[in-house]
Amino acid sequence: MNFAPATAPSMATRTSGPSPRSLHPRPALASSFQGRACPYAFKSGARPVRVHAVAPACVAAPVELKTGKPKREEVITGAPDNNVTDYIYEKMGADLHRQADHPIGIIKQAIYDFFEARNPGMFRTFDDRYPVVTTRANFDEVLVPADHVSRNPNDTYYVDANTVLRCHTSAHQAETLRAGHSAFLVTGDVYRRDSIDATHYPVFHQMEGVRVFNEEDWKAAGVSGAELAEKDLKAALEGLAKHLFGDVECRWIDAYFPFTNPSFELEIFFKGKWLEVLGCGVMEQKILDENFEPGHKAWAFGLGLERLAMVLFDVPDIRLFWSNDDRFLKQFKAGDLSARFKPYSKYPSCYKDMAFWVSPEFSENNLCELVRNIGGDLVEEVALIDNFTNKKTGRTSNCFRITYRSMERSLTDEEINAIQDNVRKAVADELKVELR
Repeated sequence: MNFAPATAPSMATRTSGPSPRSLHPRPALASSFQGRACPYAFKSGARPVRVHAVAPACVAAPVELKTGKPKREEVITGAPDNNVTDYIYEKMGADLHRQADHPIGIIKQAIYDFFEARNPGMFRTFDDRYPVVTTRANFDEVLVPADHVSRNPNDTYYVDANTVLRCHTSAHQAETLRAGHSAFLVTGDVYRRDSIDATHYPVFHQMEGVRVFNEEDWKAAGVSGAELAEKDLKAALEGLAKHLFGDVECRWIDAYFPFTNPSFELEIFFKGKWLEVLGCGVMEQKILDENFEPGHKAWAFGLGLERLAMVLFDVPDIRLFWSNDDRFLKQFKAGDLSARFKPYSKYPSCYKDMAFWVSPEFSENNLCELVRNIGGDLVEEVALIDNFTNKKTGRTSNCFRITYRSMERSLTDEEINAIQDNVRKAVADELKVELR
């Protein structure tokens, strides 16, 4: 689910709390630990979708779930609603979460190991689900309201009007329940149009966790189903936090997500600061009744792997996860949670300012998408440094500073000037702004 922190990536939501962008939380790595941590970051109501229960509890039905990397023509379709770029498509299939020695893969496996040790043989794990999903799976089946901002193409990559690149691993929750699985962890790459800085990237990785209980379970525990789900959820996630970060202090914050009730965010006290780790809660009964089987209770959580890895391994820039430089990759080894990133070089940055009168076609996400498509991973940050509105004309002017920096080499003035010239031309042509 898109459980997102107080700023908002969701209990996976910019990817970073409960702002209007709560489905797409915004990670503030330092003290708020926001960002793409929880896949559960929504803050609004629901649009019901009727789906009949398919399989009895704990018995997997013969349902084939699509896996693998899509072909280019399945993602960049030419449909009027399509806004997926080649830059994004080229990131698909990298499967950082399936590389044992990669920081993302190390975090994933550590979480798998924790749940296996806590409940041997209980949790099924899935990490190769197809990243192209229907809007129904991505939004409706986890009760994201029809008017939620995350449905806007400004925030989400659309393949066509009814198909998107998943914004969160919660997109697979209902189908996995319908397949009869009562305890599972789903990990995968997720996609969101977003701003550019050290903690945000248009492709990142999330994990969704779900456990279902039946009446026999809560009667044996002497509590209600909801009480058992909440108690087990909190015990499991506090244990997970200590497994990853050591003997940290934990605290629970009441939250709101459309797919869980009650809902919570977990914070840990780490390196002298309270950090928001994930979002979670007792699954909304509607989701469970319509996709699994009536008469059950469940918990669900969502977390962002980059978010955890940046904090645990001291990785300062999210772009490093996509580096093929051995100076980065050889610092990490499967099963080792003690590694801490050691900077191997700090190449100089180069920044260019660009001022323009905005247009109806302009949005910060559209600007960042355009800059990223031209400058790729050389773009370190796009930041608004000045804006004003002319009182006479009513026109608004923005000035953005684009910072370029390679993680692997020094950049030349010639190449950055050429990139910036292309950016200025594209911004004028595609976003219809008037450069100043």
